Amino acid sequence: MTIAQDDARRESLRYQAMRDVVGALDDTVPGKFEITKEGIVHDMMAPSGPHELTALRLRKRLEKVMPEELVAHTGAPDVEAEPEGIMRLPDLILIAEADMEIQGSFDPRTLIAAIEIVSRSNPDNDWVGKMRDYPLLGIPVYAIFDPRTGSGAVLSDIHSTSAGPRYATRKDFVYGEDVTIDRWTISTADLPRYL
Repeated sequence: MTIAQDDARRESLRYQAMRDVVGALDDTVPGKFEITKEGIVHDMMAPSGPHELTALRLRKRLEKVMPEELVAHTGAPDVEAEPEGIMRLPDLILIAEADMEIQGSFDPRTLIAAIEIVSRSNPDNDWVGKMRDYPLLGIPVYAIFDPRTGSGAVLSDIHSTSAGPRYATRKDFVYGEDVTIDRWTISTADLPRYL
């Protein structure tokens, strides 16, 4: 075996060990688990009312403007790319309903967009970690809504950099403005803020 094969095998075993830990803890420990190249991310806080209300309003607004065969999906399953050693659970995903007819995790390459509502307890997970991981997974559009500040950003146009794939385009917005996610424009009026 070559060194590259040994490294790949070691990374695969490391990822599988983390996946086993997450699987064992998932139903017994509160919160949400994700896997990155750095390790396991555990968001211990249950989503708050403003977080969940934001997800609900965004889902409803997007589904009004998208074609019927597409959905703004909240909840499980996760989005996983085992070769990359990454498993994430976006707050919302835009995906074709037909691409949901699978067993296990969603293939990130089938997503139209991933949407995150920044958690009060771990904002760097959304603003740093997922901003790095989502282009690596090939998710073409990443939208971030931040109830802490009443603002957000839509990132798109994946391009190669020396640090790996990154989003080339960033469009910032403040709550109250219209925002375009992929091809669909929705209002951000009346999105709740954290107190």
